[in-house]
Amino acid sequence: MKKQRFLIVLVLASALALNGCNAIKPSTTLQEKEIGLGWSANSVNTVIFRQNAVTTFNTTQFTAYYDKDAHVVLAKRSLPDGDWELNKTEYTGKTTDAHNAISLAVDGEGYLHVSWDHHDNPLRYAKSVAPLSLELGEKQEMTGIEEEKVSYPQFYNLPDGDVLFMYRSGQSGRGTLILNRYDTADKTWRQLHNNLIDGEELRNAYWQAYVDVQGTVHLSWVWRETWDVSTNHDIAYARSLDGGETWELSTGKIYNGPITESTAEYAYRIPQNSSLINQTSMTTDKAGNPFIANYWNEEGKTQYQVVYLEDGIWKKENTAFRNSGFELGGGGTKKIPISRPELFIYENQGKKILGLIFRDDLRGSKISLAFKDLKADSIWQVKDLSDENIGDWEPNFDKELYKHTKALHLFKQKVTQIDGEGLSKAPATPVSILEINLQNILTNPK
Repeated sequence: MKKQRFLIVLVLASALALNGCNAIKPSTTLQEKEIGLGWSANSVNTVIFRQNAVTTFNTTQFTAYYDKDAHVVLAKRSLPDGDWELNKTEYTGKTTDAHNAISLAVDGEGYLHVSWDHHDNPLRYAKSVAPLSLELGEKQEMTGIEEEKVSYPQFYNLPDGDVLFMYRSGQSGRGTLILNRYDTADKTWRQLHNNLIDGEELRNAYWQAYVDVQGTVHLSWVWRETWDVSTNHDIAYARSLDGGETWELSTGKIYNGPITESTAEYAYRIPQNSSLINQTSMTTDKAGNPFIANYWNEEGKTQYQVVYLEDGIWKKENTAFRNSGFELGGGGTKKIPISRPELFIYENQGKKILGLIFRDDLRGSKISLAFKDLKADSIWQVKDLSDENIGDWEPNFDKELYKHTKALHLFKQKVTQIDGEGLSKAPATPVSILEINLQNILTNPK
């Protein structure tokens, strides 16, 4: 009954959200609503591995950020155009390290789950005291297992209302992927895997995941051999049809035991020293085929690339719209000329449009969108979605809202990142949600 009840609520909410978003200003391509002022001396509020930076449950949208005093600020509003309600919590984070981002999700009963301030340190996690509340309870354990050296906490919603939680245990170049699942019925966490992807004390996986509308959990990653980003290599893949319990290759062959470098399925092979970035994004089409976005160097140019599965065969799409290259190397949070890309698919009226959201110094560090109809013989088109320089921002969008309504809401804040965990003197800057009318852009690209 839990799954059926949640799906009914979600379908109704999706219809309301879609109608509401269209009812605001049908002819308006962009709309923005400021929330508050956030810490901007580095990119901790906008790193792409926040999962999630913004999310929607029924018609209530939630987001979070650090303010100038490093407090965790929670915010919510009613879609389509409600005012933002804020709560500056008692919890703080070490904002001087851009790894220490805030991630959040809402379970099937409306409880908000928040995890924050992690880079090889004990778990920091709390849950709201009531459904749809911005008030968090006491900091608590999840399972109490492998919670001492946590990095990159990420939540993923399952269709039945349960929530997955992924994080790295261990250090860069020597870590394992932990997977927990929250049960909305008994309100408890249990650990599904304490070593889903095993670096064998030689390397670690930097992953991204996506749960499609059928509930399949898609997981992809690059391997890194050391702390140095230049040792990133290859794109690997796994999926789960049962909410994270068991994992298989795209062929249906089951992974037995932890996935290692020798047992992984490779979507695409990329050697070390290719400026391959870690922690990007992935999505699926309506048929459940995975699409994975990244960038790396080919023929002297750093290009955004999309690796995807079609008819059981892994293929690669080179966007090929950049005309310059750079070399990635070293450790810490890097100041990079381009952002990591967010990825979405827009399928409508016989079109299958692949979209990449990114930021590029060569385009004035604006929020930009590249897109192409995969069913047409066309080239990639690029359109800027902001006039102003957005600094070292990386994209995060409301995936739950987009998954069910195709309304694209981006977390937006101008931030300044100094290479290698340096701090700028930038003052607090406005945090907002940028709403994008994709139909206007994709049907009128000029």
